[in-house]
Amino acid sequence: MCGRYTLAHSTEDILARFRVRPLELPITARYNIAPSNWVPIIIANQEESGRRIEAARWGFVASWARDGKPVINARSESIAVKPFFRTAFSARRCIIPADSFYEWTGDGKARKPWRVHLKDKSLMGFAGLFEDWSSSDGVEIRTCAIITVAANLVMAKFHDRMPAIIPRHLEGRWLDPTNKNLPELESILKPYPDDQIVCHRVSTQVNGTAIDGKQLIAPIDAVQEQADDEAQALAAKEIARQLKETGKGKSAKGTTEKVKSDKKSPDNGQLSLFDL
Repeated sequence: MCGRYTLAHSTEDILARFRVRPLELPITARYNIAPSNWVPIIIANQEESGRRIEAARWGFVASWARDGKPVINARSESIAVKPFFRTAFSARRCIIPADSFYEWTGDGKARKPWRVHLKDKSLMGFAGLFEDWSSSDGVEIRTCAIITVAANLVMAKFHDRMPAIIPRHLEGRWLDPTNKNLPELESILKPYPDDQIVCHRVSTQVNGTAIDGKQLIAPIDAVQEQADDEAQALAAKEIARQLKETGKGKSAKGTTEKVKSDKKSPDNGQLSLFDL
């Protein structure tokens, strides 16, 4: 699957790479794009026989859906037949520009994030679908989903799925709204070559969505991180041991003080065992 990605290249780089006309406003560098965020998508400009960039909310909703429950990923194997996606697959395909995405290993508190990107660190285009959905109060929202395919060997250690990255020379065929050759379109959606993808560990700060900064993509030394984690675990155990010992000391002191107090307290003429 794909649940978080980055787009930090300059506006000029993005426009040049995907052959889109200049925009009046720049595309802000983002290092932690999450579901429900507004993201740039590239679609065919049918009026001028070119391409244009528009904004869409990440979380696809079919135009006829009533509840508006968004879906962030669409499986390539079923988009041609699944009612939720098949109309968009036939007529509303898009490219979602990115320069990397994140995946995780481990479970729970042990989850570790990895950044995945092309070997040459260039921009890539995720295969996507878009749809315009109207809420109950009449507000129209453009939504999108990233298409996923079976994981290649590099990605298999993280998940059994990965985003469909469109080969650059096939992007035009993918975007062409007049292309109704569904088998051909499905053939474009393949796992990206293993030797063109690399990955490295990054900060666990990316586990949340509140932080969005360049530090999120900086490589982390996994060996040093493991050593730090082990050192922190040992320190935590030592603190717990000291607290336990301190607790025992307080308990013993409390007992002694209670005994002393009992000696001084009156007993209505009855002898106490402590007086013998």
